[in-house]
Amino acid sequence: MRKFVIAAAALAAAATPAVAQNVDLSGGLVDVTVQDVSILNDFLNDTQIAALNNLNVPVTVQVPVGVAANVCGVTANVLAQSKKTGDAACTATSGSNALAQSVNKQLLSQKK
Repeated sequence: MRKFVIAAAALAAAATPAVAQNVDLSGGLVDVTVQDVSILNDFLNDTQIAALNNLNVPVTVQVPVGVAANVCGVTANVLAQSKKTGDAACTATSGSNALAQSVNKQLLSQKK
């Protein structure tokens, strides 16, 4: 029985993700600049795109670290470290539904 418990504990430890990568993906917002509105074409409706085109581009919105990492093409670790040393910011190179929702809520205040 003792060998079984030790083996089960070793198996559970091996299947557990590494805790050393202590990245807090919800611990703050990152300023994301959108320089090319077309990256949001697939995520916003025509009225929202038209309204966004009427704003002075580039536009900046605040999003969680995980969203920023996704749309800016950087790792969450880099952005999390930037948050520790000051304000983290990046430029979006791709769109996402989460980025589009933030743009809509923070800049357009429209319902989709």
